[in-house]
Amino acid sequence: MIFLVILIACILGAIVGLNAPMISYTYSSYLAIAIIAALDTVFGGIASVINKKFDMKTFISGFFGNGILAILLTVLGEKLNVDIYLAAIVVFVGRMFLNLGIIRRYYVEKWTENIKNRNKKQK
Repeated sequence: MIFLVILIACILGAIVGLNAPMISYTYSSYLAIAIIAALDTVFGGIASVINKKFDMKTFISGFFGNGILAILLTVLGEKLNVDIYLAAIVVFVGRMFLNLGIIRRYYVEKWTENIKNRNKKQK
């Protein structure tokens, strides 16, 4: 069910993205860091569903909290003339890869288990 929602959201996002006006260069860094923070939360949510530890309140608060924190770091970095947002990118992307590894291992194990079950049924 959750994968169907993700698929529909991705399709809607692509349609809106193709029809939306171009975002100016001034705001592109804010949007980029917000998207990375949101993707980190989405991958974390999928990993927590796999681990049977999903909580909607935690997901929603993490989604908006991570996005707001990342944007505030970008604003602070611009005020200080330091690229602080790079630290947020490193952390969020690192966590995304960790969560993607959890998701990948789960589906690889499930796939190999299905192959073993089919082989046992054929024998």
